[in-house]
Amino acid sequence: MQSPVEIFQHSGGVIGVSWLMIALPLLGAAVLLLGGRRTDRWGHLLGVVMSLAAFVVAVAAFVELLGLPAGERRQAVGLYEFIPGVADMGLLIDPLSISFALLITGVGSLIHIYSIGYMSHDPDRRRFFSYLNLFVAAMLLLVLSDNYLGLFVGWEGVGLASYLLIGFWQFKPTAATAAKKAFIVNRVGDFGLLIALFTIWSVFGSFAYKNLGAGAVQDAMAGGSLSQGTVTAIGLLLLLGACGKSAQLPLQSWLLDAMEGPTPVSALIHAATMVTAGVYLVVRSGAFFEAAPTAQLVVTIVGVATLLAGAIIGCAKDDIKKGLAGSTMSQIGYMMLGAGLGPVGYAFAIAHLITHGFFKANMFLGAGSVMHAMNDEVNMRRYGGLFAVMKITAVTFFIGYLAIIGFPLLSGYYTKEGIIETAMEHNEILGWLAVLGAGLTGFYMSRMVFMTFFGKRRWADDAHPHESPSVMTVPLVLLSIGSIGLGAYLILGNRFMKFLAPAVGLPAELPEPHIFGVGTVGLATLALVAIGAAFAWFRYGAAEVPEVAPRGSFLTVFARRDLYGDALNEALFMRPGQWLTRIAVFFDNRGIDGLVNGLAAGIGGTSGRVRRIQTGYVRSYALSILFGAAVVVGALLYVGTM
Repeated sequence: MQSPVEIFQHSGGVIGVSWLMIALPLLGAAVLLLGGRRTDRWGHLLGVVMSLAAFVVAVAAFVELLGLPAGERRQAVGLYEFIPGVADMGLLIDPLSISFALLITGVGSLIHIYSIGYMSHDPDRRRFFSYLNLFVAAMLLLVLSDNYLGLFVGWEGVGLASYLLIGFWQFKPTAATAAKKAFIVNRVGDFGLLIALFTIWSVFGSFAYKNLGAGAVQDAMAGGSLSQGTVTAIGLLLLLGACGKSAQLPLQSWLLDAMEGPTPVSALIHAATMVTAGVYLVVRSGAFFEAAPTAQLVVTIVGVATLLAGAIIGCAKDDIKKGLAGSTMSQIGYMMLGAGLGPVGYAFAIAHLITHGFFKANMFLGAGSVMHAMNDEVNMRRYGGLFAVMKITAVTFFIGYLAIIGFPLLSGYYTKEGIIETAMEHNEILGWLAVLGAGLTGFYMSRMVFMTFFGKRRWADDAHPHESPSVMTVPLVLLSIGSIGLGAYLILGNRFMKFLAPAVGLPAELPEPHIFGVGTVGLATLALVAIGAAFAWFRYGAAEVPEVAPRGSFLTVFARRDLYGDALNEALFMRPGQWLTRIAVFFDNRGIDGLVNGLAAGIGGTSGRVRRIQTGYVRSYALSILFGAAVVVGALLYVGTM
């Protein structure tokens, strides 16, 4: 395996002004927030234009990068001295960062366009678009920074923007609570990330990626300044940060509640930005994980556990958005599994991340189109038969569905199959668990399609479903095109692997991946997916779907309650925290406050009693003087007789 090549300083061309990718949406957010109501009439258009402009810059930078020799496709763009003597702020334009930039700005722009129609009746639409622009700018800073410090600023910016967007409809208590939950759970992961960064600085004295490559890590370990235990701790702490942002076990509890935000927010968070940040962090930090096999193994275990947990949750959800959220957990789990398998796994993980961005945005926006037509109803048991009245939404959603289950020749087939095959080569247990996850995906996604678009109509009397306007359906069509052909384009001929090689240390010559379903693993995967889809048809397509969900088995209840993740967090953290708080309050009230208040009361009582002596009458003072003089004379006479 080769280490990533040297980073070249760049000052000209489009790459030299690649900071515009961040500056343009950030400027849009500033204008819309500071301009206030004066920008209401055209604010949404400005938000779209700024996102599209960032996409144009990303495409131009990508084309310029392709024109460079493979060995020079890591271009550094210096900006300014961030912390004097500690860190400079700059950008790194390489195959990994530009891939994310294209996804964020491309899919993000389609979500912006879709939002024009979806949020058309919202009085705060302008503010919504300002938050969307802020989100895109923060995510671009996260992936384009050439050092961990800049990454962390973008990381926190994404956290802030997600809080604002998830709780956008703050008049709903559930939305306000969901925003706080997402913010707090992510702070847990951020704490791990911060400790990892402090440790990196203490060992290397730098946050810059160019000083933290595989060679630098190996030299530090050989020189004794970095022990095996320390590098393992760094890897695990980085993983903790990734788990928070990417909603991986055990920090996944915020993701399903985040569906309380407007549907375009769900698409943006799940497809193009926030939940993919953890995968980016692990891949960008590959040098640490490759030097710490234990941490790398934990990454794969977390990925497999989460892909199964998300799939199980998705099997029991009747809320269409929460079903898709469970699906996101599962698919990010596949990416995390790939990210724990070394450089070849990195390539498949990022390729699946890109294709997932298209078909998951496609399905989330399709779900929003259904909700738009059904008076914001999210319960799939009150859908049914929508194919007849929403053909564009149904067909585009169906394409995304085929892609995510790994139907042959669609995008998800190539990228997810690549992760499964690579996992099987490393560890058969992990590989077969990933195959099981694919079978569960076939079931829960088929269930969603059958309950929504087929079968008996179960609409409420006041529902009059209709196709969404073109400003919403055109993005669906464009996303569905990517869901069809993008995977084959990336994987066949090792195009994406060769492109990504300078960023992740892949060798120049790579064998053609065997992911065409002709081997044992491929055939088993397709068979399980087909069985899952057939079972879903038997339960929810051919059979009548009750409008009220039956209680179901323990496993069904277990899945509906998100595997009791919230109950576990409450038992392990919230309740003990409440008791500790009560004990602290009791000690503060009865101990510290009791001592202070008791002392004050004693002084006050004493002064009150002494104050009674001060009557203001001369006769009282004369009597006191006489009494005092008598005491003094008596004392002197007593002493004289001794």
